[in-house]
Amino acid sequence: MKKIDKLIISSFIGPFVLTFLVVVFILLTQHMLKYFDDIIGKDLGWDVLGTLLFYFAIFMTPVALPLAVLLSSLIAFGNLGEHFELTAVKSLGISLVRSLLPIFVFVVGLTGAAFYANNNLVPKAALEAYSLLYDIKQKKPALDLREGAFYSSIPDISIKVNKKLPDGQSLKDIIIYDHRNRVGNREVTIADSGKMYTILNDQFLKLELFNGYNYNEGSPQGKDAVGRADGGQTLSKMKFDKTQIVFDLSSFGLNRTDKKWFQGNRIMRNLNELEKDMDSIGRNTMNQELNRFITTRDNMFNFHHKFDTLPLPDMLVKHKAILDSAAKKGAKPATSRLMPSKEGRAKILPKMESPVITNDSIKAIVMAKSDSLFGSPPTKVEISTALNHVRMIKSQIVNYSSQIETFESEYRVFQVQWHKILANSLACIAMFLIGAPLGAIIKRGGLGVPVLASIIFFIFYYIMSMMGDKWARQGVISVPVGIWMADIILFVIGLLFLRQARVDARLFEADFYRVVWDKLKAWLRDKKQLSKPVN
Repeated sequence: MKKIDKLIISSFIGPFVLTFLVVVFILLTQHMLKYFDDIIGKDLGWDVLGTLLFYFAIFMTPVALPLAVLLSSLIAFGNLGEHFELTAVKSLGISLVRSLLPIFVFVVGLTGAAFYANNNLVPKAALEAYSLLYDIKQKKPALDLREGAFYSSIPDISIKVNKKLPDGQSLKDIIIYDHRNRVGNREVTIADSGKMYTILNDQFLKLELFNGYNYNEGSPQGKDAVGRADGGQTLSKMKFDKTQIVFDLSSFGLNRTDKKWFQGNRIMRNLNELEKDMDSIGRNTMNQELNRFITTRDNMFNFHHKFDTLPLPDMLVKHKAILDSAAKKGAKPATSRLMPSKEGRAKILPKMESPVITNDSIKAIVMAKSDSLFGSPPTKVEISTALNHVRMIKSQIVNYSSQIETFESEYRVFQVQWHKILANSLACIAMFLIGAPLGAIIKRGGLGVPVLASIIFFIFYYIMSMMGDKWARQGVISVPVGIWMADIILFVIGLLFLRQARVDARLFEADFYRVVWDKLKAWLRDKKQLSKPVN
């Protein structure tokens, strides 16, 4: 590697690593703020939070890499231009394109790594992250007794504490309702004071109660005491100086859900899995298309016993042939038939010798009857029957059409994800073609102008990506056009910047636009003079 290549690579690697980490942190923070309320107050360990942040950080890399390439290339070539290092390189006869070559090779390798990450690492990280996030959402909040309010997060237990002391364990004026017997508020414990703490690695909550009473209201009993009517209830009251109650806190733990319930989501699938999903959805769509066509043909174009029908479209003919072939392969072999005896054959043969009515003769007979019936005016019953039949056909067609639209929409969603895996990877090259020439043009390093320019282009890229994604899902434009639109536009802009950078265009200086304006005015003046009529 030449010294000039080492100089340019070293000026790029440092800013790239730094900006990539900063961008991942910003995107991760912005993404996690959406789930802030679902995470806070769940008493999650640092290992759980670290795992969640790690997987979501990997999930952010498809967006972070292009932005990091754009910003770091702007900073690198802006610094080289600001310190006249790029000018010195050009004075040696080395073109700008040759100066871009080492970083371009690095970015191409980075694009390959981004594709591998998008296709293999990101789907797995998304599966781990969102399955863990779902389990965190289902987890109960941490044990939090508040003064003067009932706490009911422990199953079948309601606890009220009127005062909590600063030590976090001592309690005053405690009321506990026990509903574990499913008989209402029949078991109540009241204590003057107590202590609360967890035992066995926070698996159980232990309450030590002092100076209180335990009330237990029994079931209805017969008349067994003086002064009590039939059907009365027993009430027992027990005073205690000290008692202990232990509650199970297993429901507060983080219970993991089987990941297979999340694997069908498109963001958790790689290219091969997405292709299989799209193939399956396509077959379902063709099945519904075939059912709709057969329903329409057999019910709408077969009235009056007409035997001619509409032919299947070419795409349905091919699909039906595949279905028929699969059905034949899976069909059971025909069973052998028992031959009739001689006596039976003697009875059957004379009947078979009678003339057989051909299919054409059957058609003629049926059509003759149909024509004779059709000559008479329709009755109210026939009209009502026809209307009901049409309504039934319409309902079936609407049902099939709705299912087809659902499958087609789902197909577009998976197709969008398939193209995004490729488009997000190649966005690194597009961002480099913008950042490096633009940095050479503006000749400003640091975090001022490069950051501002990067934000502008990234916002443009993000808006175009979101618009294309939305239009592709809705079927307004084709999926490839919608997903690749942002990358193609950035490629064109990057090539324009590269062309301007090769000729040292001063795009960000007022003199450049003043010269352009003067040339435009001169061109308009010459055109106006040429358009005047000659005397």
